[in-house]
Amino acid sequence: MAGILAWFWNERFWLPHNVTWADLKNTDEATFPQAEDLYLACPLAFCIFMIRLVFERFIARPCAMGLKIQASGPQKAQPNAILEKVFTAITKHPDEKRLEGLSKQLDWDVRTIQRWFRQRRNQEKPSTLARFCESMWRFTFYLYIFTYGVRFLKKTPWLWNTKECWYNYPYQPLTVDIHYYYILELSFYLSLLFSQFTDIRRKDFLLMFLHHVATISLITFSYVNNMARVGTLVMCLHDAADVLIEAAKMANYAKCQILCNLLFAMFAILFISSRLGFYPIWILNTTLFESWEIVGPYPSWWVFNLLLILLQLLHSFWSYLIVKTACRAISRGKVGKWNPLHVSKDDRSDIESSSDEDDNPPPNQKHHSSSTTNGTNKNHGTNGYLTGALYPEEH
Repeated sequence: MAGILAWFWNERFWLPHNVTWADLKNTDEATFPQAEDLYLACPLAFCIFMIRLVFERFIARPCAMGLKIQASGPQKAQPNAILEKVFTAITKHPDEKRLEGLSKQLDWDVRTIQRWFRQRRNQEKPSTLARFCESMWRFTFYLYIFTYGVRFLKKTPWLWNTKECWYNYPYQPLTVDIHYYYILELSFYLSLLFSQFTDIRRKDFLLMFLHHVATISLITFSYVNNMARVGTLVMCLHDAADVLIEAAKMANYAKCQILCNLLFAMFAILFISSRLGFYPIWILNTTLFESWEIVGPYPSWWVFNLLLILLQLLHSFWSYLIVKTACRAISRGKVGKWNPLHVSKDDRSDIESSSDEDDNPPPNQKHHSSSTTNGTNKNHGTNGYLTGALYPEEH
């Protein structure tokens, strides 16, 4: 174990040339980031999770009820042992051949079986009330942490001159504000990672899980090797758009369509300008070029920048999904009445829209008219994954 730890904490990987861990030990004159500081995030993540439960129960839920958001979920499918066994053990989307076999076995018509599977799939989705409470919790946290980040960063020299992130690196003392900012962000994403296993399982469970792991890794990585100054810039930049998308979803669930459209448009503009504009020009420029000039490259520098470049590729993909969602909503809706976020569907994406495969009738049944299980009209969309990021929540 000692050999493994020595290999993992190799100074030549983590630190610039001629710098050792002993040089970054805390003294009476200065405090530096220590890996063991991050242990505090684990119990704090549990506390945040418990605060979320209290918040959703006593604050978000009454607000949702005041907005007349329905507490009931989708219509439940009629109990049937045979269909339930197929649904849980074989497939949630039976093909035509299997549908015909089930039709003969149960003496049901094919359309009734298709409706049963559609209702059974929708049954696993959370109610609009639950989604509103979750979005309100995220909105509240993102608004608080973004406000804190702006108030803190506007007093720092590296907000106005990013070269300050690298002057005297890595001998940059850790302030109370930076420590609080990092621990709170890390604790929040740890709580999201934990809550995934207690919340209703959604279709993009694995994507969200990997997203949270990547976010936690980036926050931890930048703290350990004391790239905390540029780390605070990255976190604050990503939190800005997350506030607006959660607000747009709340307006969507409350059926405030004009407000939803306005917030989504603001979110799209801010997301694309910040992730495709400010991020590469401001963040990548300082981590790649200014740090090279002032500090010079070393192994963990390459890893950190590689992760940030991969994040930029994700930004490009997510921006494409945003534009595609907006264009599709405009083209399929009436002018002034387009809806980029569909209230009746939720695939646990930050862009929430209907899933064609889940809720549209199969090709041979499209000529029949039917309504969705919660009484809303169908609206085709794109299942996007944004975050909230790094989510960013893609930090």
